This record gives sequence, structure tokens and C-alpha cells, in this order.
Amino acid sequence: MITDFLINFVPFSHDELNDILPYFKKEKVKKNEVLIKEGQVCSKLYFVDQGIGRSYYLKKDGKEVTQWFFGVNNFMSSVDSFFQQSPSFYYLEVLEDSILYSITKKNMDALLAKYHNMETFIRLLTIDTLAKFVHKLNAIQFQTAKERYTYMLAEFPDISHRVPLGHIASYLGITQETLSRIRKNDSH
Repeated sequence: MITDFLINFVPFSHDELNDILPYFKKEKVKKNEVLIKEGQVCSKLYFVDQGIGRSYYLKKDGKEVTQWFFGVNNFMSSVDSFFQQSPSFYYLEVLEDSILYSITKKNMDALLAKYHNMETFIRLLTIDTLAKFVHKLNAIQFQTAKERYTYMLAEFPDISHRVPLGHIASYLGITQETLSRIRKNDSH
């Protein structure tokens, strides 16, 4: 739940939460719905209450490359596009029927101006997100395919049963054949 997520980062008061939470609008989103396309400005930040999503980009040959997965209790967005209101380099897609809570950039800015705790929350969330991206970058640069797979399962334990293997392979920077080999060896 979004309330628990917010409180885990910052000790918001009861009154603050009562004012902040109505800014987040509940959205039921169907499997495979694209929330934003490359070139569009991302106008919302989404909190994943149920379901899973991903960000991806298209290579020149049209092949999709998954950049990131967004599971339950995570925010999902094209972050640079949302905060800088610039065209997105990525697509955002939900991979199963999902319940999301969204907030617009205008409403986020209003909350940031009104509450110091909200500024603290966004700062801590940004640091946490940056650390996860750095871990992924380091994994791709320095770890074997098997180590990357193990790391991904630690981050997203049930992902291999919920997401097409092609998405997982592109996220890990490996071929589907390599992924199949790793999974086969893991099952022994």
C-alpha cells in the first residue's frame, strides 16, 4: 500500500498523509497497456499497488530492450521525462492487469512546495532508485550472466513466472538461449 511505502521512507504525520494521499488517483490498467511511448512527455508518476510493469526502448532494428522492471510497492515512470518534462526515451508498459496510483507532475510539484517531508521523500526515493540503477549497470559490466540472473531473482523473486522470457533476457543483456541454459542448470 502506498501509505506504508511513504512512511517507510519518511515519518509523515497523519495530517500530512490525509492531505497527500488524495493527490494519488487509483487506476486499473489492463495487461500490455502502454502508459507512455518514446517521444512523449511523461505526465504521471505511478505507484504499483498490484501487478508488474517495465520500461523498454526500441533498437534501430525494432527489437525491444527492457531497461527496468517495476514490481509491487515501487514507483514506475520515465523518471527524467517526468521530472524534467522532456520527451521520454522509453516506453512504459504494464505486463499484467495492474492497479496503479498516479500523480501528475503539477500535483507532485504542489506537494513538494507544501511539505518538506515530501521533498525528503523524493530525495530518498531518488537515491534509492539511483543505487538500484548503479547496481544493474555494475552487474551488466562486471558480472557473469548467471550472477545477473541470480541478482534479478533476488530483486524480483517470481518474475520468471510472470514476464515473458524475452523481456528478462533483454533486461539481463543476454540471449534467450543463454537464459534458457541458466534456468535449466538452476533446476538441477
